[in-house]
Amino acid sequence: MSNKVVICGVDTSTLPKFSAAELAELMSRLKQGDEDAKQKFIYGNMRLVLSVVQRFSNRKENMDDLFQVGCVGLLKAVENFDMSLNVKFSTYAVPMIIGEIRRFLRDNSAIRVSRSLRDIAYRALQSRERLGATLQREPTLEEIALDLDTPYRQVACALDAISEPMSLSEPLYSDDPDATELGEHIADASNTDEKWINNMSIHDALLSLAPREKKILLLRYYRGKTQVEVSEEIGISQAQVSRLEKNALNIVKKFFV
Repeated sequence: MSNKVVICGVDTSTLPKFSAAELAELMSRLKQGDEDAKQKFIYGNMRLVLSVVQRFSNRKENMDDLFQVGCVGLLKAVENFDMSLNVKFSTYAVPMIIGEIRRFLRDNSAIRVSRSLRDIAYRALQSRERLGATLQREPTLEEIALDLDTPYRQVACALDAISEPMSLSEPLYSDDPDATELGEHIADASNTDEKWINNMSIHDALLSLAPREKKILLLRYYRGKTQVEVSEEIGISQAQVSRLEKNALNIVKKFFV
């Protein structure tokens, strides 16, 4: 990144740099209603917004738009920051800036999500922001679910539904022109050649069984039922189930020799 970056008409090389002590003093003054201190503090932390925006530079979004949205997150962080909790402002602000940009990207996504899931997701986002201001850290999904009095699974599914998908063609390192793509580093262990062949063998083996034998194996090994439970379900004795199961397994084994 060059020393001079102009975004939204702001020359970032001219942004003021303050020491930790100066920022603490400005924060103390702005909390007392000093508007001049507030403006200086905001400008002194705009580099945080720029650093976050760079994380989204490989997306097909207008960087000026993302910077403006990130500044909204910065303003929210300034308004909600609690000095008494002894947490660095940047530690608190960066997740809020990221959250604001992600919310913007979700709202402008072409993917359609059901109204019920979207409602839960937006309530969860509001809860995350509210809890973040109170806890001065990113709340967990369990804490959000408890705050909303909503099952954890529903909250997780709702937030996942509105999250922006990542392309497998996306480079892992956006600043490297020869970077490998994400898809090159993802392996699907469930679809190896060996497993694919085994699945074909199992399929052929089941087709060779009589209907009752096939049902017994499915109930025993796919649904985890005991021989007694199987016998009650199909209406034969447990001894018959045992005999038919043994015979079926002997047939299946021949397909893996």
